[in-house]
Amino acid sequence: MSAKGAFGFVAGGILGAAAGVVAGILLAPRSGAESRAMAADAMNDAWDTAVDSYERGSRVVSEKIGSRPGMDVTADELRAKVDLARERMEQLRDSLSDAVTTTSSQVQDVVNTAADKVVTATDAAAPASETQAEGVHVEVVDGNAEE
Repeated sequence: MSAKGAFGFVAGGILGAAAGVVAGILLAPRSGAESRAMAADAMNDAWDTAVDSYERGSRVVSEKIGSRPGMDVTADELRAKVDLARERMEQLRDSLSDAVTTTSSQVQDVVNTAADKVVTATDAAAPASETQAEGVHVEVVDGNAEE
């Protein structure tokens, strides 16, 4: 766009705005004071409506959030159930630990008894003139050593 075309566009815009103002003043059904008062009333009404909507929405949100007693009761019930489950898990762990210890000691007793029987049988089976076999080693592994 050339400078001449730009100047013509700006001048046309200014002339159009001026013509609109003059036409508005000449053709207005009310005086300027009345029009300003009507515009102010419309703005006040819109503002009051917006404030009322905000307060209504605020009240609804507060009521929804304020109804927490039901949520608190549910949360308390859930905490109680979790605590009960923890207690049960602790009891099961203790019971299992006791069972493992008891079983481990029973297995150890059986292994010791078997080893004693093997030694006794070996001693009884070996003739007096022969020497005991060398290189035979019986090892008892203690299962509790890992704990």
